[in-house]
Amino acid sequence: MRKTLILLIVFSLFVLAACSDTSGQASETEQVEDGDTAVSDQNSQAAVTLRLMTHDSFDISEETLAAFTSETGIGIEIFKAGDGGAMLNQAVLAKNNPLADVIYGVDNTFLSRGLDNDVFIRYASPQLENVPEQLRLDSENRALPVDYGDVCLNYDKAWFAENGVEPPQNLDDLLVPALKGLTAVQNPATSTPGLAFLLATVSTYGEDGYLDFWQSLVDNDVLVVDGWEEAYYGAFTAASDGDRPIVVSYASSPPAEVFFAETELDEAPTAAVIGDGACFRQIEFAGILKGTQHEAEAQQLMDFLLSTTFQEDIPLHMFVFPANETAVLPDVFAQFSQVPENPATIPPDDIVVNREKWVEAWTNVVLR
Repeated sequence: MRKTLILLIVFSLFVLAACSDTSGQASETEQVEDGDTAVSDQNSQAAVTLRLMTHDSFDISEETLAAFTSETGIGIEIFKAGDGGAMLNQAVLAKNNPLADVIYGVDNTFLSRGLDNDVFIRYASPQLENVPEQLRLDSENRALPVDYGDVCLNYDKAWFAENGVEPPQNLDDLLVPALKGLTAVQNPATSTPGLAFLLATVSTYGEDGYLDFWQSLVDNDVLVVDGWEEAYYGAFTAASDGDRPIVVSYASSPPAEVFFAETELDEAPTAAVIGDGACFRQIEFAGILKGTQHEAEAQQLMDFLLSTTFQEDIPLHMFVFPANETAVLPDVFAQFSQVPENPATIPPDDIVVNREKWVEAWTNVVLR
């Protein structure tokens, strides 16, 4: 269970793949195939094969991709281009000679960089009528939302029940004496969920107050580690021999715990803290890259990415939520997921301008 959960959560979640800003990572190209090369055969026979540029955590079933080729006669080649930041950097650097036709996985912490560098072609897919307005951050439809997820505190339900302690319901609760020494977080300079959690505190407390929150959290003996796996499988009591029953993870971690459990569970062993402002919503976008020689076919692929066929395949492959609200969630998601009603948000332009400053200020308070 642990190995599978790491593979599907640690980096599939919002999405998460998008916080690193390094650009020198190796890229990987893979031809879409089913178990015995039927899809690659279709690609070889297709009049056009589109290149879909993605981050490394992109995952979808071969059957779903084959359905697009079967319906349209258009092939798909997947080009994995590193983490989300590296992927976008490559798209920007190559914008005059694009590396792909369509890009998937630019999240809201990097969206403005892509828009400011003019790498996308406008396309108002008819499928957008099924996408909530709050996910549509680009009013010009250069980048269309395809999935979303929430970075939230998770807690070990059994630990709190056994110790007679009330679990946190919001960020302020982390500062009470009863929760001293119980929380593990990730460094925002090295971790996607760590960055998202920092942004949640900036959104909730403002630029004038977020560092005071972090100083109080340090005084309450917060544990800071480099990455999600170290926090979840090294410190979190529900998943390790660690001593921290509160950890920064994802709102979709509880259903993942149920889905990958070795025995059938009636309830998730963990829960997410989804009080107002306690989670940060990450939204991933796709867009047609300017300079493509196959704009009409790329529009068909964009429509497909927002179709229920594709969208309903997202949750159990990337453990994020579909942007299309008509997509039916898998039972385990529908039963065990917790979706915050009022997640923290920050305009993408503000994130781009201030991210490095916020991380540096956090480092000075928390680590020095």
